[in-house]
Amino acid sequence: MPIPAPELDDLRAISQKWRLDIGDGDLAIFKALIEGALGSYHEVDAMYDTSKPSAPERSSHRPDDTDNEFGAWYYRCDIHESDSGPLAGRTFAIKDNVTVAGVPMMNGSRILEGYVPLRDATVVTRILEAGGRILGKSACEDLCFSGASHTCATGPIRNPWDTSRTAGGSSGGSGALVAAGEVDMAIAGDQGGSIRMPSAWCGDAGLKATFGLVPYTGAYPIEWTIDHLGPVARNMTDLATFLTVIAGPDGNDPRQAQAPSGIDYTAGLDDSIEGLRVGVVAEGFDFEGLSDPASDSLVENATNLLADAGAVVETISIPEHRLALHVWNVIATDGAMWQMIRGNGYGMNYRGLFDPELMEQTMRGWRTSADATSQTLKFVMLCAEHAFGHTGGASYARAANVRSLINTAVDEALADHDVLCYPTLPFPAKEIPTSDATVDEYVARALEMIPNTAVSNVTGNPDLTVPVANGEGMPVGMSIVGRQWDESTVLQVGRAYEKLVGGFAQSPIAKARVNG
Repeated sequence: MPIPAPELDDLRAISQKWRLDIGDGDLAIFKALIEGALGSYHEVDAMYDTSKPSAPERSSHRPDDTDNEFGAWYYRCDIHESDSGPLAGRTFAIKDNVTVAGVPMMNGSRILEGYVPLRDATVVTRILEAGGRILGKSACEDLCFSGASHTCATGPIRNPWDTSRTAGGSSGGSGALVAAGEVDMAIAGDQGGSIRMPSAWCGDAGLKATFGLVPYTGAYPIEWTIDHLGPVARNMTDLATFLTVIAGPDGNDPRQAQAPSGIDYTAGLDDSIEGLRVGVVAEGFDFEGLSDPASDSLVENATNLLADAGAVVETISIPEHRLALHVWNVIATDGAMWQMIRGNGYGMNYRGLFDPELMEQTMRGWRTSADATSQTLKFVMLCAEHAFGHTGGASYARAANVRSLINTAVDEALADHDVLCYPTLPFPAKEIPTSDATVDEYVARALEMIPNTAVSNVTGNPDLTVPVANGEGMPVGMSIVGRQWDESTVLQVGRAYEKLVGGFAQSPIAKARVNG
């Protein structure tokens, strides 16, 4: 829709908002100048309209509750474009913050309800070209801002191991569908742990690769410097194969300036880990009032198994590990407000492939449906606006500047060790809050679990979670963190552990579905 010429009242309101002190006489002159300037906007609109793609016709539907046992599907489809390739014959779910052209996308939020994208995200194109079959969009949390699965606008996402418990967030649908055996693999997103949290709580393997390795093009952004996409699978071979397909620059994502291409992440996957150095980070354990001692013990036992396989395992200290959460809190809160909320997802001031239709849909959604967003988002907005009103963004700038202190500490630890290990999450999956939960309980359940996962979003290092055992009858995950761009070693260690335990445990429903 063309931008209309402004009325004097519109310009008067802008002048008053910014305290420009412009009189009506000058406003009339500015009005004429703006009308002339809008000609460029109209020309750009015309250029864009002649070049934008048309969405393909793809059949899709919203599943009934009877066909959506865990609340993990947003939309179902069946898209299959090639019978050959490394993913041939394998099935996939795509997190509903990632565009699949012609299939509705809601991003877990009433803000986007009704949006239908025109373009496939790069990872979707790569899956289809490699022979993968996409069975639908997996439900996610409201604009992806929750580490648990109770904020999705279509209802809570339930854990296949125990449907009274959270599947984790914000990629809960992806984690649950893989764990339930409804798909072989899934795309998930990660800004504070959202690949690894549902993977850990649902008993999957999930990888947040090095920042920029997997193109984010076509995914709904939260904050440019912490946005990641990545794979979720039930075993390490599938995970490595999947990463091989989706990794590498696409030419449209400015996050990928240093990303390598053409790496086969299955090569060397089964190599011995004898002699590899593993640092068990003491600060990743025993969070007062938060950590579950049994979960900590299970992860410690898992690192001992790595030692039995010949790895050199030692406990180390990285004090900055616990400071990273504070850095993440400021970057994620203020950054999300500036880009995702004020900037309608994409923001501005960088080169890349934007989604103008999505931005306009987001703008309309905030004007009509802001009251329907989650309590977590409301908390973030109130906090960020309060802070910005006092510092004008300087708090974000300070966090960005001290970020390097966390990177330096992790890099120094990895100079002496090949990987670092600690619990992915401090405790097993909790029960989903009831619909009448208080605001403080609702927000706590959404954000309390991230002190370990947030670290790798601050630093950008690759971070793999693998299921090590079950605590309280629920899965427990161990994080394996490596040097930037060294996904191969991280995957190698994960695969070694998988072999040591005779394969990762599957949920009872997955055993029945996958094994017949």
